[in-house]
Amino acid sequence: MGDSQDNAQDDRQGHAVRRRHGDPERGAGTILMGALALLALLLVASAALLLQAASAASKAATAADLAALAAADAARGLSSEDPCSAAATVAEQHRAVVEDCEIGATGPGTAVIRVSVGVPGLLPDAVGAARAGPPP
Repeated sequence: MGDSQDNAQDDRQGHAVRRRHGDPERGAGTILMGALALLALLLVASAALLLQAASAASKAATAADLAALAAADAARGLSSEDPCSAAATVAEQHRAVVEDCEIGATGPGTAVIRVSVGVPGLLPDAVGAARAGPPP
């Protein structure tokens, strides 16, 4: 009886020793899953930034096109407004700001407009440019 108790005690001590020194890979799965979750989070954030940039670029291009058309119409006398003021009004309606307005630079009745659209967050402002008027 004493012999079996000694073996049981030795087993418990041996198990305690093994647990103390442990398997060097114990917990590696947790660290790996944490790293994979972090990588997935970074990929999702990067995709969100790219989508935000693409959306802002599209808005800037649309605002520039419409502002250039409004300025060209005013430059040709189809409206009584100043061409650059007409461009600024249309750009404001599309949440854009006219950065540059050139009337007649590429021919009579033409307008070249450059606008910017603010992007919240880390990205710089999106810029769009357009020319409108009769062909050169």
